[in-house]
Amino acid sequence: MDIQTLKQRYDIIGNDPKLLMALNKAIQVAPTNLSILITGESGVGKDVFSRIIHENSIRKHVRQGRGLISVNCGAIPEGTIESELFGHVKGAFTGADRTRKGYFEEADGGTIFLDEIGELPLAMQVKLLRVLENGEIIPVGSSTPLKIDVRVVSATNVDIVKAVREGRFREDLYYRLNQLSIYLPPLRERKEDIPLLFRKFSSDVAEKYHMPPIVLTEDARTMLMNYPWYGNVRELKNITEQIAVVETARSITPDILQNYLAYIPAERMPAIIPEAQAPAAASQITDRELLLKALSMGQMINELRGEINDLRQMVSQLTANNANNNSNYQLPTTHYPLPTQNNEEEFISPEIIEEESLGLEDRERRAIIRALEHSQGNRKQAAADLHISERSLYRKLKQYNISD
Repeated sequence: MDIQTLKQRYDIIGNDPKLLMALNKAIQVAPTNLSILITGESGVGKDVFSRIIHENSIRKHVRQGRGLISVNCGAIPEGTIESELFGHVKGAFTGADRTRKGYFEEADGGTIFLDEIGELPLAMQVKLLRVLENGEIIPVGSSTPLKIDVRVVSATNVDIVKAVREGRFREDLYYRLNQLSIYLPPLRERKEDIPLLFRKFSSDVAEKYHMPPIVLTEDARTMLMNYPWYGNVRELKNITEQIAVVETARSITPDILQNYLAYIPAERMPAIIPEAQAPAAASQITDRELLLKALSMGQMINELRGEINDLRQMVSQLTANNANNNSNYQLPTTHYPLPTQNNEEEFISPEIIEEESLGLEDRERRAIIRALEHSQGNRKQAAADLHISERSLYRKLKQYNISD
């Protein structure tokens, strides 16, 4: 099978040389019985490559087992992983009311894909090594080994060589699993493929929900390509689907895109946002984060009000008990002091209590007006005080019909 046909069959998008090299290696080793170790970050598609290897081997015609069995080694509790992998006999432990086959026996004659193999406990690594060396498994509670014929394809998103050096992964098991390795590059090393993937995911959403596809402006395309994509293809697909469903505009600008790329470390911002769109302040907070802060402030005020009510009840009780000695005592009705770390008094004023009752848009509008008043109409300074870009401030001014 040629590479282009392979890409179409498994819905793989991209022309990056590292990706093409990985595909070529997978199709070349698929007919063999070599143990394959697939390495790469989470979200790069290691599970897809396990299917490519199995479905292009003679093991795809297996009848006695289930063909390809996928196991996430990091998702199985350590106390049950041996039983899950190798099975158990009836009465082997409390709750074992029947004999159960493990994943290896289920995959007999086929392929087992051990994802996140780097998370396998050391005790299980020893037992897995014995299986690979002898081709035998021993179910929990049994003393009789079972012969199996299973090809092992494993994958990890950790630096497995480093784990071997640090004693967290057995060296002998590493060489058993790594008869041949396939490296899948992260999305940030495949920058030219990012717009292609975005267009594919956008078209899929448009077709599914019967809506026009979204397209990127040139600046948005640059921003998308320079984003680090720590979640790789999975993250890109998720964000593309969010934008396509939520946004009414079909032409996606950097301002729109930035709202969905909100979790960028501050020190990376200058390298990700095109120079023309770079914010004036060093640390930026998106409009969405501004709203979240307003919500958090409202919650905090609500909690403080509850504490103040408790204090008032306590003071009322003390006042009642000492009425004869404190006949002129009156509870404060306007400001309620709270202790602070610097021993100064802070007050919750009626204005703050009123602020809590406002909606998000009203709170945001008031925050903008106050920032403009504080900066005497200097929009650049007001944007810096609000921790948003000037472009975002202009948009908000227009949205809320606020004049200088």
